[in-house]
Amino acid sequence: MKSNELLLDAFGRVREIVDVTLDGLDDGTLVRRSAGNGNSIAWLIWHLSRVEDTQVASAAGLPQVWTSQGFAGRFGLPLPEHDTGYGHSSDNVDAVRAPAELLADYYEAVHRQTVEVLNSLGDDDLDRVVDTRWDPPVTFGVRLVSTVADCLQHVGQAAYARGLKDGGRA
Repeated sequence: MKSNELLLDAFGRVREIVDVTLDGLDDGTLVRRSAGNGNSIAWLIWHLSRVEDTQVASAAGLPQVWTSQGFAGRFGLPLPEHDTGYGHSSDNVDAVRAPAELLADYYEAVHRQTVEVLNSLGDDDLDRVVDTRWDPPVTFGVRLVSTVADCLQHVGQAAYARGLKDGGRA
């Protein structure tokens, strides 16, 4: 198995869980916050989509799907256009409201771009330094692994929140 095939499988698993988690959810369930202060499913799916979009696009030298495909306007969130959710306050989490179909459409568009990037990569590409602000500098491969790890964490949280809504059935 080639490295890009392994990464395609990992990001594909995020996509599968996003699809299952969003399936059939109404707007009220999407914004419900466990214990009144946890992250909502809508925020978690939006955030993981923004993270994947931002990180993959930046490392690949591509525009973000969020802006280039008009999703910032379609969501119409009262947040800065470049916002990805890092450091959000409780009020910011409450501000992220979107129907399941729009959340799914955005993640699907992000996933398509990620797949295009991964399909174009060879093993040598993964050693290319994409961020020199760290010691050691971050390579494309490390950035992709950290991105998929973050996305899997958040989609797992969203699936858990969905399970709470469904009475423990995932």
